[in-house]
Amino acid sequence: MSELQHPESQAFELVADLYERVRPEYPSEAIVWLADQLDLRAGRTVLDLGAGTGKLTRALVRTGASVIAVEPGDAMRAELERAVPEAEALRGSAERIPLADGSVDAIAIGQAFHWFRYDEAIPELYRVLRTRGHVGLLWNVRDQDDALQREISDLIAPFLAGRAGASDSHRYLKESELFGPVEERRFRLVQELDANGLVDRIASISFIAAAPAERRDALKQQIRKLVAPYSGRIDFPYVTDVYVSRAV
Repeated sequence: MSELQHPESQAFELVADLYERVRPEYPSEAIVWLADQLDLRAGRTVLDLGAGTGKLTRALVRTGASVIAVEPGDAMRAELERAVPEAEALRGSAERIPLADGSVDAIAIGQAFHWFRYDEAIPELYRVLRTRGHVGLLWNVRDQDDALQREISDLIAPFLAGRAGASDSHRYLKESELFGPVEERRFRLVQELDANGLVDRIASISFIAAAPAERRDALKQQIRKLVAPYSGRIDFPYVTDVYVSRAV
């Protein structure tokens, strides 16, 4: 997360424990590709910016690199510190990264870049990177080729009210004079949830968490009705989009 382009992002503080419990991590293939592009290994330092509860942080730690996780939300950061004690967790934002110039070899940003104020954040990314360092952006995006995902999107559409999502926000990095061409990869991920888990997964969305309680409750009832025909585990598919660029 970051300090923050949209007030709804602050709603993650209300559902930090839920976010940690029901949000998926990233597919192993995506992490392998990202780690290769960012050259993550022992002796290297990577910044996980807008780290949330550490969904990406724990994967970065497994690369052997030293991981600094920066997250502005106290509740989200507390979940991160419990889940990934191996990382160094700091309070800070993308617009004010609490690190010295040229202090990290790479930056990874999971589910957060679209919250940043780009005109402030992108120069900050450049500032803390060592010469020719890489930035990697990742998003797990609900797969709209799946019928259930499309039905859920229809249900939550009234909550959007014109709000911007991740969509093509990586273009701001691509268009910056501070970074070079962006290389892209797409991976697949299927999360297995039961009915309660699926309801909680949707409740962890920022603009849902920020809505009045009666609207949230009505949505939960609609989702329970939608998934009633499913028995046991429900496949909840995503596409994972990864973008990597190098500082010029």
